[in-house]
This record gives sequence, C-alpha cells and structure tokens, in this order.
Amino acid sequence: MRLPQGTRLPVLLTVLAFLAGVGYRLGLMIFDAPPTNSDEATMGLAALHISRGQEFPVWFYGQSYMGTLEAWLAAPLFAVAGPSTLGLRLPTLAMYALFVLLIWRLTLRLTGDRWFALLVVGLLALGSDRIVKNQLIAGGGYPEMNVVGAALALLAYGLATGRPGHRLPRWTVWGFLAGLMLWVDPLVLPYVAGTGLVLVAFRWRELRGRAGALLALGALIGAAPLLVDSLVAGRNPLAAVLTASGAEQSAGWADRLHGGLVLGPALGMGFCDPGRCAGWQLWWTAALPVLLIAAALTALHTLRTHRPTHPDPATSTLSVFGPTTSGTVTSGQVTAGTAVSRTAASGPVASRAVSWGAGGAGAGTPARVGAAVALALVGAAVATMAAYTVSSAAGRTPVESARYLSCLLISVPVLLWPLWTAARRRRLPTDVAPDLRLAGRRAATAQVAAVVVLTATLGTATVATAGTVSRISAVHADERRHTALVAALRERGVRHVYGTYWTCNRLTFASAEDVVCAVVDDNLRPGHDRYRPYREAVRAAAAPAWVAPAGSPLAARLDQRPGSLDLLTVEGWHVYLPRA
Repeated sequence: MRLPQGTRLPVLLTVLAFLAGVGYRLGLMIFDAPPTNSDEATMGLAALHISRGQEFPVWFYGQSYMGTLEAWLAAPLFAVAGPSTLGLRLPTLAMYALFVLLIWRLTLRLTGDRWFALLVVGLLALGSDRIVKNQLIAGGGYPEMNVVGAALALLAYGLATGRPGHRLPRWTVWGFLAGLMLWVDPLVLPYVAGTGLVLVAFRWRELRGRAGALLALGALIGAAPLLVDSLVAGRNPLAAVLTASGAEQSAGWADRLHGGLVLGPALGMGFCDPGRCAGWQLWWTAALPVLLIAAALTALHTLRTHRPTHPDPATSTLSVFGPTTSGTVTSGQVTAGTAVSRTAASGPVASRAVSWGAGGAGAGTPARVGAAVALALVGAAVATMAAYTVSSAAGRTPVESARYLSCLLISVPVLLWPLWTAARRRRLPTDVAPDLRLAGRRAATAQVAAVVVLTATLGTATVATAGTVSRISAVHADERRHTALVAALRERGVRHVYGTYWTCNRLTFASAEDVVCAVVDDNLRPGHDRYRPYREAVRAAAAPAWVAPAGSPLAARLDQRPGSLDLLTVEGWHVYLPRA
C-alpha cells in the first residue's frame, strides 16, 4: 500500500530512527556493553541448563519469584551456537525492537500524528547507561516488561473501540500477556491493571461472554509456570515479591523520597550519566509531575466532553483529544478563534488521528477510548513511582534501583503529547479582536515553553547517551581481562574456585561450567550461592583455588595467607592456587 505524499517523509525518518536505535544497541552488544554481571550470568546458566535438558527452572535461581522467560528464549540459541552473553542478549534486543514498533503504533492510534510518532521513536532510539542496561541485560524481567506493557495498551485500545477482526484471539492474547507478566515480573502490573480497567469500562458486556472466558483462559496459560510451581511446591510468590521489595527494611523516608521522586525519574527514564545524575540533569524531575497532570487533565476533559457515538468508519477522524474533520488538517485550517477557545477550554489543540469505531453495546469512540488509555498510562506511571518510593531500595541503592522505573517509558507518548500540541499550535494573526490578544500571548508563551522542554528532553537524553558511548572502550577492556582470566584457569587445569558473589556465576557462565565457583564473603565465609550444586562441587574438590579482583577486600584477606597459597596474577585479577 502506497503512503499518501505528505506522510512519506516522517515515515522514512521514523524507519531511520528505529534502525539507528537497534543498530546502536547491537553495536554496544558487539563491544560487550553494557557490562555483564553475575545476575545476568545466572540467567545464562539457566539457559545453558535448559539447552542441555539438564534442568528446567521456573524461577531465577536462588529465589521463588521472577520467571526465567529470558533463559527459555535464549536456550535454543545456546543449543545451536553455544553459550555466550551475546546469544543471551539477542532475544532482549529483539524485545527492544518490538517495543519501539508497538509504541510507534500506539502513538499513531492515540494521536494520528506521524511527526509526533517520529519524535517518540527518536527519543526511544537514544539510550543512557541505565536505559540500555534495562533493555539489553538479561537479568530477569526488565526487557520483557516494556514490550508487554505496550502490547497490552495497544490491544486494549483496539478491543475497546470495537475494531473488527480476530477479536476473540485478541482477547486471548491480552489475557495471556497479563498472566505471563504475573510470572515474569510483577513490576508491570500497574500497566496491566490500567489497561484492564479500560477494557472493563468500555467492553464489560462483551467480557461477560466468550471474550471474558478466553481472556481468563489466556491468563491461566500465561501464569501457568507460577500456578503449577505454587501448587506443587506450596510456595507463595506474592509473599516472596513483597519481601524482596523491602518496604519494611531500614531506610529513612527522606532517603526514600529523594531516591524515588528526585533521582529515580531522571535516572530511570534515561536522562543521567552512567552511575550518577548531575544536578542539571535533574530538571526532568520537576517537569515530570507537570506533564503527568497535563496529560491527565487533557484526557479527563475529553472523557467529559465526548459522548459515545457510532461514527462512519469511512469518514470518522477522531483524535484522543476531540473530533476533527476528515482527512489531514493543517494548522492553517484552524481559525484563530477556534485555537483560542480550545486553549482556554481544554489545553493544547489536538493533533489529528484517523481512526474508527464500531457499534454494539459498550463500544467506545476512538476519542473516549484514547483518552481512557492515556489516563490509564498516566495512572500506571504514578502507581509505579509510588510503589518504588515506598520500597527501601529507593533509599538504600537509588542509582542501581532506578531500574524499577523502567516501565515509565511506556507512558512517554502521553507525557509528551501536551508539549507537542502546544509547540505546534499556530499563532494568532495580529489583526484579531482585542479580547483575544491576551489569550494569544499566553498561547505564544506556552508554545515557547513547550519547544524549550522538548528540546531539553532530546538534548539531555543525547548527552546521557554520549556518556554511555564514551565508556564502551573501558567496558570492552574489562571483558577482555575477564576472558584472559578464564583462559588462564583453563590452561592450568583449575576447575573449582571460591570467589565473591559478583565473581562466581559470571566466571562459571563464561567458562560454560568448565570452572565452577562457590561464593564466599570478604571474611572467607560461605556466601549466597544461587545454584547450590556449585557449592557442593567446590566443597568436594580436593584443592580448590581462590579468585578475587585485584585490590578487592577479598584479595587483601587472601594476601594474609602467603604460606599456603601461590599467587597467579592475571591483569585485573588475583588467582590463589593451593600449594602442592
């Protein structure tokens, strides 16, 4: 199908932005960035065990929550090409690509503005250190959440507007994805709940029939690993999740509020440098509440002013924020009086979206459903931030724990839409009536402010992305040193070692279990082994070695035992071999 002449340029630019985002992340992966760790290696070991038919884990090793979907997706690749961090991350890269495509489609459904969709895809193509870690590292749950959340919102929009075609399968898929996330990671549940409420509000009669039954069946299938494990093992995964959230652990409320509401939004949404957030980068923290309020008020206004209708699918062009005329309307077609009245009554003038509705009980117009979806995404973002803020992680480890806010990217289109509509509003001519000039000056001020914020958003995200790129060489060098460590251990026939938590599973996975590592703390006491057979194997070994990063507390502790160990130095690492 050929695109209309006026839409070809934004679509072409969107394709280029999409390819740039995927290419950027693929390049990072080729150069071993973002840096891997023992948690990701734990998922890799699960994938290795599945590929060998050795074990079929339901949960991330060492805990009874967070499903192993990433391991199951990587296992076929491991069976064909062998285990590697790159192979483990190829499915997560595919999930990022699918997430961007779904968000692009959702943005067009809600707004119909291809230039705005380009802006959203361009922003998502960028990637700070925290963003690419969330999207690429197969550490459990984070890469899946955004793609599923976007899919749920898009499905909910289509089902609630009564869009025809394969409705029963779409109901089933929505239920399956919702159930799947109950197993994989509950952090996305605010988005599941929000989009589910949209379906209940607009299609409750349909849900009372076969659609509801199929949705429930899909949810049961998606959550089957969780349900079966709970029944067989008698475990309560919800209790495990609540315990892991640390809401009752020691962390002052001042620290939680600072980590959750000040550092969290800027870090979690990709506006900060690797491992830190400069003061100027925290401007997004002040802008986010304003954008949430603006998006919510705009959606609420649409819900109040638009009543259910059954438009003609051939001519209806309804946007999230109100009806427009058929076809593409340029800013020049909006009169000055219309612009001012819309500004005064409901905020930014709506962009135009070609959509259609369907008759039947409970059907919603595209405008009302779009507003409801937008409101659901705003509410889900607020709920996500609130849940993170009350957890101890926000106060104790705010930089690393900002990953818990990764779902906020699903809400980006509705957050930026008020800015976009304000920035693109056509200014009033100079010869308008005097009583409209004040409103025109206010609109012009809002337009300038919107342009500044949009520019700052893209600029800050670009600076954060550049910070990530600047670290690629250091990350690649660290991975080369770790590869040299594995080679040195193999060369000397070392098969069993002790090390710290952040050394062990990374080493075991990198060696494809040729070297098995058991965890100790800095005082040489047993630590947290996520996979217990490794400890048993090392304990049974005749003369296990010790591995520690150079300059680490464990290395200093082992240096105090020179009489019983021989030191082997590999760049960045100390290996302590037992004397024969």
